[in-house]
Amino acid sequence: MRDQLEQLVQQMLDRGIRYEDAKREFERCFISRALGRSKGNLCRTAELLGVHRNTLARKIGEYRLTRKA
Repeated sequence: MRDQLEQLVQQMLDRGIRYEDAKREFERCFISRALGRSKGNLCRTAELLGVHRNTLARKIGEYRLTRKA
């Protein structure tokens, strides 16, 4: 997995993607996948990610994600 991550970072740098944009996209994708895994349950998703559910709710709103069941 580490090699894949390093390749992805290299590709992003080669394309001129800035750190903040990369960080936001990673976070959005990570939260979205965790929401899917927990079937939209906010408490389970927060526990899975290791964040407070209020923080998670704020991020869901910030990224305009949906809590699909």
